[in-house]
Amino acid sequence: MSDAIPPAQQACRDEIVRVGASLFLRGYAHSTAGNISLRLDASQGGGFLITPTDACLGHLRPEALAWVGEDGHQRGGERASKTLALHRHIYDAAPQARCVLHTHSTHLVALSLQGVWAEHDILPPITPYQVMKVGHVPHVAYRVPGDPTVAHEVAGLIARAEQPLRAVMLERLGPVVWHQGPAQAMALLEELEETARLWLLCSPRPAPLSDARIDELRQRFGAPW
Repeated sequence: MSDAIPPAQQACRDEIVRVGASLFLRGYAHSTAGNISLRLDASQGGGFLITPTDACLGHLRPEALAWVGEDGHQRGGERASKTLALHRHIYDAAPQARCVLHTHSTHLVALSLQGVWAEHDILPPITPYQVMKVGHVPHVAYRVPGDPTVAHEVAGLIARAEQPLRAVMLERLGPVVWHQGPAQAMALLEELEETARLWLLCSPRPAPLSDARIDELRQRFGAPW
């Protein structure tokens, strides 16, 4: 674990630290819960960067991030998060993904504890930006944190999805989202958490958008629903 850090990798490390601090300061992450990874291209040394195990997202250090090769062998940094297998399976199943982000966001975990809308969709389509930016979010039954069977289950959900998946919800643990970069993944998480907050706050619960409204969003914006 002594590979020299390529200079082109530094900006990636700094971006992970920036996103982690932003999520922590705004209450999307707390304590040592959550993790972030980034897929590196060849010019950046290849493999992945991922936050260390039991690290606080609000106090990350660029040099401490774990650098892991495509084969899963750690090349540098502190010990990789125990969710490494899940992140690697998502990258394999969703080649367009460049960043994977997991938090224990309050309203989404509360939704999981209270009971999700459906196993194949934790929330009904209640806002246009949820439909456009997030799409379907299946529920994954509880396993002990870091259980490798979750990685296989999530990869299977991605492979079988009729529309491209960008997120799943781990029961009692929180959302896992992935996108083309850290900023996009963070925005997706924010939209998903806000939708859960709206759903939990509304009484009576709002009606879902109609099929015609959803089709309009598909036609105009390519909504993944």
